[in-house]
Amino acid sequence: MTRDPCPRGVFVTGTGTEVGKTVVAAAIARTVAAEGRRAAVFKPAVTGLDDPGETDHALLRRAACSSQSDEQIAPYRYGPAASPHLAAALAGEQIDPQRLRTTARRAAASADFLVCEGVGGLLVPLACRLSHGMREKSDTPYLVRDLAIDLGYPLVVVATPELGTINQTLLTLEAARSAGLKVAMVVLTPWAAEPSEIERSNRETIEALGGAPVETLPPLDLADPAGWPPLRLPG
Repeated sequence: MTRDPCPRGVFVTGTGTEVGKTVVAAAIARTVAAEGRRAAVFKPAVTGLDDPGETDHALLRRAACSSQSDEQIAPYRYGPAASPHLAAALAGEQIDPQRLRTTARRAAASADFLVCEGVGGLLVPLACRLSHGMREKSDTPYLVRDLAIDLGYPLVVVATPELGTINQTLLTLEAARSAGLKVAMVVLTPWAAEPSEIERSNRETIEALGGAPVETLPPLDLADPAGWPPLRLPG
């Protein structure tokens, strides 16, 4: 697969689910928009729409001051809170990698900067047909990491600052670099105003062993994007 030439953008991934990927992606998009640049956002699949509250793609759109439609941001959207390949199977369909790449390219073409947010972690399958617990030999799984490779954007890795994050974050960095992906930075969130000794040590250790800048993001009032601190990529 030839990577798309997309230099103006970032791919936000995480060490797992519920680690703050959407918040970090939204903060980056908001920073781009506040600087007067046109920001577009993209997420390959959104699950959990059955749960109440603002959806991930709606928050991303609002943060970016974007007029993109739901379809233009997230081409696949499902009710159950499940891995995207399972949510798609429950809906009687399968996620098409080419549709993901095409949608992302179109979003990038309409903006100065594209913020992509992955689903779960790097090794989460987007397209993977299962049969009796085993992958069918005729199907090649398409992972979040594969999409990141195809798009060619630098990664922002999101992690929590709590105990256990060192191993999870370093494993994610290793999985990214083993596939040739460039890591722009790690973001630890939510970062307390007075972090604990463990949290401070986690930040220092990840930066020293991970070989990537480590930034922090405090808890955000999601209703007030204008009050968010800027979150810029290094360089």
